Amino acid sequence: MTRVSDTSSGRTGSVTRNTAETKIAIHVDLDGTGRYDVSTGIGFLDHMVEQFSRHSLIDLDMKVEGDLHVDQHHTTEDSAIALGQALAEAMGDKAGIGRYGHAYSPMDETLSRVALDISGRPFLVWKAGFTQEKLGEWDTELIEHWFHSIAQSAGITLHMELIYGTNNHHICESLYKGFARAMRTAVERDPRKGEAIPSTKGQLGG
Repeated sequence: MTRVSDTSSGRTGSVTRNTAETKIAIHVDLDGTGRYDVSTGIGFLDHMVEQFSRHSLIDLDMKVEGDLHVDQHHTTEDSAIALGQALAEAMGDKAGIGRYGHAYSPMDETLSRVALDISGRPFLVWKAGFTQEKLGEWDTELIEHWFHSIAQSAGITLHMELIYGTNNHHICESLYKGFARAMRTAVERDPRKGEAIPSTKGQLGG
């Protein structure tokens, strides 16, 4: 796995991760417009990652080749790990960022709430669930695991809650859009902070 930070074009990060289970290449730009090019081999996961990019305004290129002949676990987990690493690389020392973000995300009969802190202390609180085993071909049990993996690798304290809802597609999409909008707020630069690290410790994490 290699990571390359490209400071010449803004806050960007790239990750290449090659294992016996997955081959992944990811590039992100925190100051983008929500442009995406995503291919994981799992259609519904593609759809959700695209929603993340569009609503966070984080440009995202993600190419994943995984051992889908085994199951979807490695592709789901490793894509989230690599995306989190790319986001962390792009944020650097996190100088000037908002750090905190939250969003209520309605979608028809569904309402979810997401709150996060780019703290460097990864943690996931998950209060959501699904009543069917698959969305498209994607195993719904892997959705919580995707968020757990990205929280761990990006260093995010992440709270996700389904307030109410019945349609499983709407529930999943509401959670991803809420995560995206919370991340948009958290990674955006606050001009009043300048280059200050948003912590009285002078650093985030540790």
